[in-house]
Amino acid sequence: MRLILIVFVLVVCLDAGTTRSLSSNFWGLFGGGENLMGKIKNATANGIGKVIFVLGDYSHFTNVYSSIIVCTYVYYYIQILDKASLKKIHDKFLSMKEKILKTLQLSPKMLKSLNERLSKLRSIKRDKVNKQGDSISEINANAGSGQYLFQSDIVLTKKQADQLAEAIEEEARGGNRTKRQALKDQRDMAMMWTEGVNYFFDPSASAKMRRAFVSGVRAWERDTCIDFKEDSNAEDSIRVFPEVGCWSYIGKLGGHQELSLGGGCETEGMAAHEIGHALGFFHTMSRHDRDNYITVNLQNIKSDWLDQFTITTRSTNENYGMGYDYGSIMHYGRTTGSINQKPTMVPFDTNYVETIGSPFISFTDLSMMNQHYGCKGVRRSSFGKSENYCQFALVFVPLFWREV
Repeated sequence: MRLILIVFVLVVCLDAGTTRSLSSNFWGLFGGGENLMGKIKNATANGIGKVIFVLGDYSHFTNVYSSIIVCTYVYYYIQILDKASLKKIHDKFLSMKEKILKTLQLSPKMLKSLNERLSKLRSIKRDKVNKQGDSISEINANAGSGQYLFQSDIVLTKKQADQLAEAIEEEARGGNRTKRQALKDQRDMAMMWTEGVNYFFDPSASAKMRRAFVSGVRAWERDTCIDFKEDSNAEDSIRVFPEVGCWSYIGKLGGHQELSLGGGCETEGMAAHEIGHALGFFHTMSRHDRDNYITVNLQNIKSDWLDQFTITTRSTNENYGMGYDYGSIMHYGRTTGSINQKPTMVPFDTNYVETIGSPFISFTDLSMMNQHYGCKGVRRSSFGKSENYCQFALVFVPLFWREV
């Protein structure tokens, strides 16, 4: 089916000509009576490519040059999202709703503690600054892409999704994995950029987006041994482009992988957060010891956001002995996924309620990243020139969950 769609797209492109508009060709391909985005969503629902994007105003593409550009993008997006199988992964976690609920249920003692803490919190009304949203989760929710991503902004491979589902199953049963399984999981879940991180910008990337990404790169590069280099010819690299919302894969996949900084995501903080994922970090509130520091308030969570609050197990989460960091750039804000703008995450120490989530890389973030990549004692070097580049002991298996 995927091949059929690609052939159709190519036929439409070749037939566009200089006098026929690209929009009319796509209109004919998908049928009339509905906008292009709606047609593509319907095609997605029927399994014809896992496409979740917006082409924007396509009515002005009336020449061959423009047709080729847009058709190339359509083809590329089909390739990207089919590889991730986002819809199937989304459905997998949706089918596990009851099991996820079981892992999030509070004991009477914990519920009492939560209510006591909630009674001490003052209501805070925040002004909206950006129309797309003021956080990654808001931007992705408003764009309609968050529901298809794990924890709002993560694209999982099928293997990663299967391993996460297995972890949820075991957590619901109260079971534990063996050490051997743990090591295998960690090697599979997040490959490390041991030769430095190559990246390149898609031609559609705006100057604002490029500046934001480079600023995010510098923020990580400044105090770690990790080197970044813009190189579109590298075998392994990150393609930075403005898709719908802010999202990334976890760790190095091998070959070209994508990182999106769509509308509203063009800030240093959001870029640094997504780069953190690409380097191998999950979210801080996914830590296996999360429940010792914050309480997830089920009453305020949207029903379709439950999987955003799943935690890792000890076998899939290495924190390198570092404490929970409320101010981590990898921690979402306290009202993330809220159905009523009330807290979904409440710290045991309510003094930290305003600290949860930060647009800045914290000291703990840097310390953990340095541990993750074995940067201790490693001197900064020019890209790819040092034999000691981020060497790491075997015990530092590709973490992925990082403290995040």
